[in-house]
Amino acid sequence: MPRSPVSGVESPWLSVIVPTLNEAAGISAFLQQPSLKGNDGIEVVVVDGASTDGTGDLAALHAHRVLLAPRGRARQMNMGAHAAQGSWLLFLHADTVLPPRALAQIQAAARAGRAWGRFDVAIDGVSPVLRLVSAMMNLRSRWSGIATGDQAIFVRRDVFDLVGGYPDQPLMEDVELSARLMSLRQQIGKPACLRERVITSGRRWEKRGVWRTIFLMWFLRWRYWRGEPASSLADRYR
Repeated sequence: MPRSPVSGVESPWLSVIVPTLNEAAGISAFLQQPSLKGNDGIEVVVVDGASTDGTGDLAALHAHRVLLAPRGRARQMNMGAHAAQGSWLLFLHADTVLPPRALAQIQAAARAGRAWGRFDVAIDGVSPVLRLVSAMMNLRSRWSGIATGDQAIFVRRDVFDLVGGYPDQPLMEDVELSARLMSLRQQIGKPACLRERVITSGRRWEKRGVWRTIFLMWFLRWRYWRGEPASSLADRYR
């Protein structure tokens, strides 16, 4: 496993887990965003899924640790969580920027007794439709309690372990994790639905076509709700 030259953090309260795959073009800027750079008490753990573009080497210049994992976002995030030292875990996609007060907001949620939560999201892109997509994602999540990975899910470590971490599946791992956490809401409470917005890239929406992606994602979620295995849904997604 590659090690980072960045010095570690003594007894971090928060571990930021970043799964990556061929993110060399933007990983350095991502890891230097203000909410991650120079904040005491947090560690940044990058878990690379065997990138072929040097992502791991670039990440090692800025992250506290870089791990190599079998490819698959759920597997990568679980490995990062297992290696992390923080009592709280924040799962952050490599194309997502946290709001300036993100860490303070997580701490406030923890003090209020919340065991997990997520942020609202804004999708960055050219199409004005993406603003509508963002609004619908936030409303749906607030109504259902189900979060997506784009919303920067955070969770107390013991609660993450209690539900068995992310399911080892190629798609909908964030939906399934949220559903498992929601099934324990009588025990751990409802999620903290923070209104501060993370900014995530709209690249996959614009590459596939915004409306096509909207219909595809709703179709896949409906099929998953109906019981179709995530493996066959992943084939449809690809």
